[in-house]
Amino acid sequence: MSSFLRNLTLIFIFGISYLPIQSQTIPEGNRHCLKCHTSQTFTIYNEWTELNEKRLMNPFYILDTVQLKTGVHNSFNCIDCHSMDYETYPHNGELKLEPLNTCIDCHGGDDAYASYQFEKIEEEFQKSIHFEVSKEQFTCSKCHNQHYYKATARTSDNIKDIVEYSNNMCISCHSNMDKYQLVSEHENPKLIQAHEWLPNQQLHFEHVRCIECHTVVVDSLNVSHNIHGRENAERLCAECHSANSLLKASLYKYQNLQARSQGGSLNAIISNKSYVIGAYQTPLLNLLSIIIFISVLVGISIHILFRILKK
Repeated sequence: MSSFLRNLTLIFIFGISYLPIQSQTIPEGNRHCLKCHTSQTFTIYNEWTELNEKRLMNPFYILDTVQLKTGVHNSFNCIDCHSMDYETYPHNGELKLEPLNTCIDCHGGDDAYASYQFEKIEEEFQKSIHFEVSKEQFTCSKCHNQHYYKATARTSDNIKDIVEYSNNMCISCHSNMDKYQLVSEHENPKLIQAHEWLPNQQLHFEHVRCIECHTVVVDSLNVSHNIHGRENAERLCAECHSANSLLKASLYKYQNLQARSQGGSLNAIISNKSYVIGAYQTPLLNLLSIIIFISVLVGISIHILFRILKK
């Protein structure tokens, strides 16, 4: 079996990436870490039996190199964030107690990242239900995996991709009792039952981010981080399904700004995709409608011209 087929088989069997690590995208210094942390098992020397023994790797410590290489931190060395003591193997068990850096620890007060407004994000997050319930135990990494995080809302022009990526963050915890109990002693909410009041529930889950109803929109931020609990969540349909939809200040905000910068204001108005919130226009039908509209104008103009000439 070729190496490609073998790797592909492993991906389907184990659900993680065993694709060869490319040195041009992952720092050379990380290769010895990833040798273990991309495998289902690791080998350790047992001083009692004086034998090398294979143990199962904790699934939370298994990394997907495909996602790792596409994340915003792909050029970092592991010890940029983790203790240098991890370079010693076997690792000291006490290293698990090491507090991990938050986004603000690295990006706060840094002029190079001023446009991302990390301080404002931190301020809004501290008003959220997550911080209210869990305090300092709820860190950025509970939602934004440092290994895989991608700034999808800023880099993608596909609303559906942005919605899917954002909602997967919420669902990865709120539909996973193991992960949910890391930050809460409460019973994991049953999302389908909690949203029974919502009409066309599946369509909303697919086309609108959870945070559209569960946050307070802050105009100066691309993504609001002040998460509300269910009691304060938005339930008025008109807040989204109206000409002044709040989605224009959140989900569609960056896309609209991008459209204006790329094609000018007129193009943004013509191709505006938020005229019916939650609906996705078909480019072919958009083009066809524009052609019909122009044809009608041309026909009327020709008709008027011939009437003038005949008169």
